[in-house]
Amino acid sequence: MSHRPDTLAHAPLGRESAYPDAYDPGLLYPISRTANRAPLGIVEGSLPFVGEDEWHAFEVSWLNGRGKPIVAVARFRLPADSPNLIESKSWKLYLNSFNQTRFADRDEVINTLAQDLAGAAGAPVSVTLFDVDAEALAPKCLPGECLDALDIDVNDYTPSAEHLAVSAQVVEETLYSHLLKSNCPVTGQPDWGSVMIRYKGPKLEREGLLRYLIGYRQHQDFHEHCVEHIFTDLMHHAQPSELLVLARYVRRGGLDISPWRATPGLAPPSPQRLARQ
Repeated sequence: MSHRPDTLAHAPLGRESAYPDAYDPGLLYPISRTANRAPLGIVEGSLPFVGEDEWHAFEVSWLNGRGKPIVAVARFRLPADSPNLIESKSWKLYLNSFNQTRFADRDEVINTLAQDLAGAAGAPVSVTLFDVDAEALAPKCLPGECLDALDIDVNDYTPSAEHLAVSAQVVEETLYSHLLKSNCPVTGQPDWGSVMIRYKGPKLEREGLLRYLIGYRQHQDFHEHCVEHIFTDLMHHAQPSELLVLARYVRRGGLDISPWRATPGLAPPSPQRLARQ
């Protein structure tokens, strides 16, 4: 696979693109994580977190050896320490290149996906295929307490860590909100999502936390970098001993993206999807 420069100048996102009619791994467009991490003080090779970018693809199809179409849902898990993320439209076009391609069996499809995605990401990518009515895909609810019923005034729609405040009380709790919204850095299209924060440390002032999360409403960035932004702001201003930030974004183009970042040593969240995804 030919790797492209670390730029969006030639990415398919925001451009009119022809849908492929033959398998083509060259459609995948890797983007270096480094440039967006640098302003947050995140240094490659010394990440302050562990995590993954969990993707679900709901438009996966190929032909079996006799030419009969097979459909499935795919779950991909891309490690946060991979050098690259993969631009979402290129991922969609790549998956569509399977539509008229024959494969001997599901194992061949899985192995092909894993090899191509690892080549673009620069690290191994976990691939699981589900039948479209699989119980594992049943919607679930986020654990913890929802912040969305708080009756607050909001006047700031860009991220500001000044809203974050803590008390002297040390707690261990899980909070979530469905009010997360950010915007694509290329097209400006809205990206809707839910965010969960699990932490142990000084108690977060909830109204300030909700104002902070709502502050992403006009922010332009990739899903993965929004989660890393939230993680680094909470670590700096709240200084918890343990922290996990998970965002579950609503699907667009048949793909949803759910990045999570956590302090090393925490167990990863269980793969799942929400009803809104």
